Amino acid sequence: MAKELYLSGKERVMTDDEIIVSKTNLKGHITYGNDVFCNIADYSTKEIIGAPHSILRHPEMPRCVFKLFWERIESGREIFAYVVNRGKEGDHYWVLAHVTPSFDANGKITGYHSNRRKPTDAAVKAIKALYATLLAEERKASDRKTGLQNSDQRLHAILQEKGVDYDEFVLAL
Repeated sequence: MAKELYLSGKERVMTDDEIIVSKTNLKGHITYGNDVFCNIADYSTKEIIGAPHSILRHPEMPRCVFKLFWERIESGREIFAYVVNRGKEGDHYWVLAHVTPSFDANGKITGYHSNRRKPTDAAVKAIKALYATLLAEERKASDRKTGLQNSDQRLHAILQEKGVDYDEFVLAL
């Protein structure tokens, strides 16, 4: 049975000049987090180093978006996405994440680097509506795997209806 996560309902908001920076290894375990990251997520550096980045996963974040994240970065491509994260004490915060693979001198992916900025209120409002649709798809399925497949198909159908790819959609918000 999944552990219930405490959600405080309180939103933390970044300032316009703050940038969250983190780095992970190939498995998504945190190898670096700047002070802004630690402050907004309410974790100490000691607590985050070695922890899976998924410790920040908020239950209102559709799994299909993370599926897209991993498909992109594991293939060597960057991705921009709006993400709602959950801090240590149950507070949440929205970011516009830019995640890129890190490469060694031979072009081999060695880890991932993420910069996150404060999103606009209009972008958060628009993305919340999309995420609610995707979460509804996930939750109406009888199992998690089918839910993920359904929400992923719905995301791609929405993008096709709009005639844009994911990057165009996100960056237009």
